[in-house]
Amino acid sequence: MTSPASTDLAPPQLSAGPRPAQGPAADEGLARRLRALACTAPLHDLDVRKANLAGEYSVYAMAEVALAAIDLVTLNMDFDTGADHDQIVARLLPRVAAQAPGRPAAEHERVARWVLENLINVGSVDRGFRAVYGTFGPDGVYTRRDYDFKLIEEVPGHDGTVYLRTTDEAVNVLVGALDTDVTSAQIAAEVKLEVLISRGRLADAQLAAEQARYRTVQYSETLRRTLEATRRNVRAVDWLRTVPDMIAEALDHVADRYRHENAILTNIRKARDEAETGADPKTAEHKRRAAELVDIVKDCIRRHTQLQSRLLEAGPLFRAEQDRQAFARPTARSGLDLYGQLLAPLLPLPVESAIRVTDAFFASGTGLRTPFSVRVGDLVDMLLTPPAEREHLGAEMPEPDLIATPDDSRFSEEQLASAMELLDLEHDAPRRLSGLLAEARRRDPELPYLVALLAVHAASPPVGTAYRQGERRLLFAVDDGTELDDPEFGGADLIVGTALLDAVGMAAARAEAT
Repeated sequence: MTSPASTDLAPPQLSAGPRPAQGPAADEGLARRLRALACTAPLHDLDVRKANLAGEYSVYAMAEVALAAIDLVTLNMDFDTGADHDQIVARLLPRVAAQAPGRPAAEHERVARWVLENLINVGSVDRGFRAVYGTFGPDGVYTRRDYDFKLIEEVPGHDGTVYLRTTDEAVNVLVGALDTDVTSAQIAAEVKLEVLISRGRLADAQLAAEQARYRTVQYSETLRRTLEATRRNVRAVDWLRTVPDMIAEALDHVADRYRHENAILTNIRKARDEAETGADPKTAEHKRRAAELVDIVKDCIRRHTQLQSRLLEAGPLFRAEQDRQAFARPTARSGLDLYGQLLAPLLPLPVESAIRVTDAFFASGTGLRTPFSVRVGDLVDMLLTPPAEREHLGAEMPEPDLIATPDDSRFSEEQLASAMELLDLEHDAPRRLSGLLAEARRRDPELPYLVALLAVHAASPPVGTAYRQGERRLLFAVDDGTELDDPEFGGADLIVGTALLDAVGMAAARAEAT
């Protein structure tokens, strides 16, 4: 017979090795919570950075003002337009003033605008926020990821104005969830609202009604972004399966919401009408809550009506955009071929002609240049620093290190003098280049190359330069179509001669120049 102690189960042994990472589902849930926490970080950052403002602003609860601003923008934006910036600031002023009633109105307005501009993130390049979080992959490797999001963004309106619209992340901050399915969240909110009203808990029902309205706004935003993407490029949106399924699901969703909201509206009015009249504070609060709930549910019905009309217009809009984009005339503007249209034509040109083209191209092709900003501290130091004493004759110039340039010219001074003697035709008739080359070859085998070079240069004589320098004569060469017959050179047999310049004209030109 065994002892009782031997029949007891032994306690489980703990593994000495490291605990493995949890599965993808658990890690995805953690990532969702991290993203939800990141969406609230800009609101907490407002209370941290309010100490940097010039003045005493510690009395203001900036995160509370930010939540109120997100709420106002969400409820004041429509399907096609958004909320007006100045109107949101004006509606924020009573809440800001309530936190510090003794402060001036100008300070209240500054706080409201500061909070709204920080929610838009005006100081950043893309006006967005970024958070970094880590996840475990299927192989158990820890990877850091960037989460980019916006809370309030500025969008252009059809009339040229700029409106404010809240993003999905901002709506999720309001309702306390992230990446929640719109349809399921809306149904849950409607059921929760109906149950709370039937039980008489109107304070909790008001919060549930506001959450239901936020989800309605988010559903409208999803449809609006789909239609905007269709207007830009109809091929970027799946109108074969995804969008038709979404429209059908949304129409069923709107029909269900109509039934729920009308039933809820009936229950709210019944609760309001059955409340006893009297001076009881609880009864007055009960009737006030019921009246507010009536307004919220009416606003939900209005938004659902607008959403339904947009859903019915989505199909015709797709067909119209498909026709417009399919049969649109291709753009007449083509891209610039930098090599064929800019580089290749410019390379043979002289610098004075090419620089005008390059200046015009780079002036238009480069981006904007940020002007240099002078700091006050640097400006004060520069103005208050006494000037440095200078030498009377200036700083000592360094002695240049001169190196003699080697003479690597092909022709000597004697050859140049002999060529100029051949081309001195002031008292002779013009001669053919072929005769000059033959005579030069009899003098020196290398001399014809120098004569040919000077003759070709004289084909385009610098008359203006000769006038300015006071030259009496000028060598010229003219092509009359005769082909050059020479054993070493080819081309045209130029007529080379010497022209006498007008001395009176030169004197007048020099006098005019001076």
